[in-house]
Amino acid sequence: DIIRTIRDPEKPNTLEELEVVTEGGVEVQEIGEDEYLVIIRFTPTVPHCSLATLIGLCLRIKLQRCLPFRHKLEIYISEGTHSTEEDINKQINDKERVAAAMENPTLREMVEQCVTEPE
Repeated sequence: DIIRTIRDPEKPNTLEELEVVTEGGVEVQEIGEDEYLVIIRFTPTVPHCSLATLIGLCLRIKLQRCLPFRHKLEIYISEGTHSTEEDINKQINDKERVAAAMENPTLREMVEQCVTEPE
C-alpha cells in the first residue's frame, strides 16, 4: 500500500497502474524480534528504461519514510527485465550512493514529486 501511489517520473500514472510494482513483487520476512527484511522487485516498462535507478530510489525513500517498524530494505529490478539490472541493483542498494543522490537538489526534487501523496 505504501508504494502503490508512487508516480512514474515520466508519465502521469502510478507505478502500480503501469505494473512496474505489483503485490507479487513485495516480500516481507521476519529477521529478528520486531525487525523485518522487505524485498521489493520492480519491472521497468522497457528493458532500457533510463529512469530505472530513479524509480528504485523513489521506492527506497518512500519505504524508509513510511514503514512503521524496524526494517532492512532490498530493492531489485525483476530478473531479466532491464539491460543494466546488475549495475542498477548495486546503485539502489548502496547506502552511500543513495545518500549522495539525495544531496543533489534536482534529483531530490524529482524524487519528492514522485513520492508525495496526491491530494
